[in-house]
Amino acid sequence: MIKQLTPNTSRLAGMTGRAALIVAAVLAVAAGLPLVLSNYQVGLATEVLIFGVLAMSIDILAGFAGRTSLGHGAIFGVSTYVVVYCTAQMGMSPAAAFALGVLAATCVAAVFALLAVRTSGVYFLLLTLALGMIVWGVCLRWTQVTGGENGMRADVRPAMLLSHSAFYWAVLAGAAVVSFLMWRFVRSPFGLTLRGIRDSESRMRSLGYNVPLHLFIGFTVSGVFAGVAGGLYAMFNNFVSPSTVALAQSVEGVLMAIAGGVGTLFGSFVGAAAIIALENLVSAHTERWQMVLGLTFVLIMIFAPEGIVGKLRAVLSRKVR
Repeated sequence: MIKQLTPNTSRLAGMTGRAALIVAAVLAVAAGLPLVLSNYQVGLATEVLIFGVLAMSIDILAGFAGRTSLGHGAIFGVSTYVVVYCTAQMGMSPAAAFALGVLAATCVAAVFALLAVRTSGVYFLLLTLALGMIVWGVCLRWTQVTGGENGMRADVRPAMLLSHSAFYWAVLAGAAVVSFLMWRFVRSPFGLTLRGIRDSESRMRSLGYNVPLHLFIGFTVSGVFAGVAGGLYAMFNNFVSPSTVALAQSVEGVLMAIAGGVGTLFGSFVGAAAIIALENLVSAHTERWQMVLGLTFVLIMIFAPEGIVGKLRAVLSRKVR
């Protein structure tokens, strides 16, 4: 009997050798940025990593479950508030405050999920928007705890991470670990179930899947990652105010995911880099920078509705064929 031989593609942590090599090269380049950039530019790169993680958490729902959330900015901001408050008012260590911030964000995400998972489309969008506005109102009016419009300030960053380069490398390591976990999550059997719900919710129900439960878990898990981003932002900014939980925060995260490519996951970092770079470059030359950003998004929607990474994938696949 002749055994048929099939090619065996070597894999590392679930990735092909080629993909692992690309990831290693990207991480090596990213790790070397502080050696060639100024402190200001390193700060921008750190901000890109943090908001890239936030955009990825939104993409878990938008790209893989078909649910676009406008409440993740509030979840992100709750983690930031808790980290700053625990450090400033309770004297907790940065690590303990960070853990509590992520836990608080997870609890808020679970509450949002309980209320929103039985809706879809524009109703899901508006409900998460309303829930986020409730959080914003609480942060604005509960002045005894949140400081109201004045916000709160604290020295959250650990002493060993005070320099721009050291903190950037710590955030890069954290973003790499969190990104890998999100990638594994969406590629797991559970993640495939979320894709099935996105493609045909009625079919998944007929197959016996508990759609609300799967969406609840997916929403809560995405909230965990948004909380991680919020905790990192507290250490980055050492300040929090109601603008951190405002609607604009959620909208910016959604736009980063869209600009990078919804459903690409890692495109969120490309979208975050594009938006943050545009904000800083254009605002340095004109006060009408928001109009320029708006026009840029319009052009992306017209010429690259699949996002920057999605467009690059399409162009490369055509060339290969």
